[in-house]
Amino acid sequence: MAKLEPLGDRVVIKPAQMEAKTESGIYIPDTASKEKPEQGEVIAVGPGKLDENGKRVPMSVKEGDMVMFSKYSPDEIEMDGDTYLVVREDNLLAVIK
Repeated sequence: MAKLEPLGDRVVIKPAQMEAKTESGIYIPDTASKEKPEQGEVIAVGPGKLDENGKRVPMSVKEGDMVMFSKYSPDEIEMDGDTYLVVREDNLLAVIK
């Protein structure tokens, strides 16, 4: 498999499979789950964006972090049969601890 190296402040995410059933046994329809923020594992991070003085701003996420992002912000790519998402760090909503 080729290694993805994102540029600037971009992050490569492997999307997590969302459960269609809650712990109490209630099934969530596809239309409801598609409107909520998505989550996934950070696979690769870029070096960070440049500030006004040309210095790199370090990234606040690292490989292995679980993150949440809005549904419509990432660009989807396929590589070696797997789907990955590329999103700018500014479009990440949260790190899941």
